[in-house]
Amino acid sequence: MCGIAGLIHRGRSSDVGAEMTSMLQSLKHRGPDSTGFALYGNPTEDQYVMRFKVAEQEDMNKGFDIHRQIVERQKEVDHRLESLGANVKRRNQATEYSHRYTFSFDGDMRKLADYVEDIDGVEILSIGACLELIKDLGDAAMVSEQYGLANFEGTHGIGHTRMATESDVDIRSAHPYWAYPFNDVSVVHNGQLTNYWSFRRQMERRGHRFVSNCDSELIAVYIADRIGQGDDLEQAMNRSVDELDGVFTYLVATSDKLGMAKDVMAAKPMVLYESDEFVGLASEEVAIRSIFPSEIETWDPYHGEVKVWQV
Repeated sequence: MCGIAGLIHRGRSSDVGAEMTSMLQSLKHRGPDSTGFALYGNPTEDQYVMRFKVAEQEDMNKGFDIHRQIVERQKEVDHRLESLGANVKRRNQATEYSHRYTFSFDGDMRKLADYVEDIDGVEILSIGACLELIKDLGDAAMVSEQYGLANFEGTHGIGHTRMATESDVDIRSAHPYWAYPFNDVSVVHNGQLTNYWSFRRQMERRGHRFVSNCDSELIAVYIADRIGQGDDLEQAMNRSVDELDGVFTYLVATSDKLGMAKDVMAAKPMVLYESDEFVGLASEEVAIRSIFPSEIETWDPYHGEVKVWQV
């Protein structure tokens, strides 16, 4: 089932953390297992933000040893970043197992990401100039409070409430997904891709790396691959409707764009509200109305439709 939502403000920043929290909390009934946010803040020149975890939430009840291990893992992250020449300017700890670093770096980002993720138990959730990807177990209000998202200011974001059907209930399996290590591309998805494994093998042969077995991650990697080959976002998404099999509705975001695509059967729901200043999308209208309590007109995108909006 699951629920997805997205919003974009055109020409200005807003409290996108609080707005996305409200939208996703309205979709709690569609996915109570975990909640994820991909939020796009205002970039700082020559600076990246990295969100990463050093353990799963469920690991924290395994005794003293896990607490020692996560301290050692974070120290090793620091060591490896320093050894590659990254200058970490700020470290924030959202939970004992989840961290936010800001850093400057002018080297090979793939090499950096590979080196950090080679640490046992460490998973990078996102690296980007604008993107910050936050996901954990629980509903939107719980995750938002835990990670301090109410004051997150930015231009756009996407999010997901998950009902686990085919994989574990853990942070690794939660959405959104980042296109590793393609900066600032994220995806949320409702549906199922039937050609996931064949396409994943094709992407892996092209040098892409996957951090999960979730079909939604393939969409992020696919879009990033197409952009890397010269497509703009809309071209990549139109191609995805033709090449990805299954029933799906997905939202994709980049540093300055938000896009939506539905497969040709349009079996998975999506409701859209658009004005000159704002666009909101969600699996159910109640999510959009949670931030627009006054009367608004919404509509359902057509089958096979792709739409892209610019900040």
